[in-house]
Amino acid sequence: MPLYESVLIARQDLSPAQVESLTGDTAGLIKNQGGTVTKTEQWGLRNLAYRIKKNRKGHYVLMNIDAPAPAIAEMERNLRINEDVLRYLTLRVDAHEEGPSAMLRKQDDEPREGQGGPGSRGGAGRPLRPRPQRSETEQKGD
Repeated sequence: MPLYESVLIARQDLSPAQVESLTGDTAGLIKNQGGTVTKTEQWGLRNLAYRIKKNRKGHYVLMNIDAPAPAIAEMERNLRINEDVLRYLTLRVDAHEEGPSAMLRKQDDEPREGQGGPGSRGGAGRPLRPRPQRSETEQKGD
C-alpha cells in the first residue's frame, strides 16, 4: 500500500484531550478503510504564521499512514467537514522517517529556559554579541 504523511492543525481553544480524540477518530476512519496509522506525533500548540479563521495558534499533529488512496480521500473529506480542523496537508512519501520527526528533534535540541546555552544570558533571550570597535577618530571626538 502507498505511504502518506499527514499534518493537521486543530483550533487553539481545543484541549489536548480533544485533539487526541480527533486524532483517534481519524485513525479509526483509516483503519475502517483498510489502512493503518503507523505513527502519531503531537507537536503541541504552536504559533501560526498568519491568522486562520481568527486563530493565531493551533495544535499540530503528524500522522504516518499506510493506506489505499480511497481511505486517504475519505479522511481528507472528513477533515474538510470538521470545524475543529483549520488546515491539513497529506503527502505521499516513498518511506516513513524512522524515529522522531524533525519538529520533535528541534524541540529536544533547544535549551530550556534557565539552562542557557553557548553565548546565552542564562536563558534571558538573544545570545551575546561583541560591541563594534570605535575608530580612533571617533574616540577623539568624545
